[in-house]
Amino acid sequence: MKMEFGLCTSFLVLSWALVAYASDPSQLQDFCVAVPDAQSAVFVNGKFCKNPNMVVAEDFLFKGLNKVGNTSNAVGSVVTPVNVNQLAGLNTLGVSMARLDFAPYGINPPHTHPRATEAFLLVEGTLYVGFVTSNPADPNQRNKLFTKYLNPGDVFVFPQGLIHFQFNVGKTKAVAFASFGSQNPGTITIANAVFGSDPKINPDVLARAFQVEKNIIDYLQAQFWSNYN
Repeated sequence: MKMEFGLCTSFLVLSWALVAYASDPSQLQDFCVAVPDAQSAVFVNGKFCKNPNMVVAEDFLFKGLNKVGNTSNAVGSVVTPVNVNQLAGLNTLGVSMARLDFAPYGINPPHTHPRATEAFLLVEGTLYVGFVTSNPADPNQRNKLFTKYLNPGDVFVFPQGLIHFQFNVGKTKAVAFASFGSQNPGTITIANAVFGSDPKINPDVLARAFQVEKNIIDYLQAQFWSNYN
């Protein structure tokens, strides 16, 4: 009986171990539609790899994060990304970064990174930052907001996939650097995606979702579409 029990226990442990490792790798782009033969493929989940014998030091170098970004836009901020699309050497390494510049009272609007957690370092200015949790299991509870005021040298973490923002509350410019746990973290700016999609989301859908009159949705969609004209 003891031997049978030991064998059963070992089998269960092995089964759990197999289950724990039996999963697909995380996606590196929004979607990757399968094709029946490789000759038809255009995009893969990541990038095709360069012949190692052809790799040079420049493949791992990006210059320019010392340059101030142009914040003369509607939100008063700009992001200078350094992901696999700007630095080929990041492919398969699972990391990337960005510089963020803020004009006085500039904002990086509420957005998410679907494929990465973000570690955010402020080096100049004062920012009000925060993120909101996903929907709680209890429908009587609300999504929880976590916020902090950051000063130079402070680091704040935004968990993967959660809506977050950064707002310059100072009268001077602000500069920050962010690192991500993905070579291509992706960004979904909430307002742009909801009110500026192409084609537009049916206003009746958004009016019901936001519990406002349809004319308010029409106005918001017009504002975001005017930015593309």
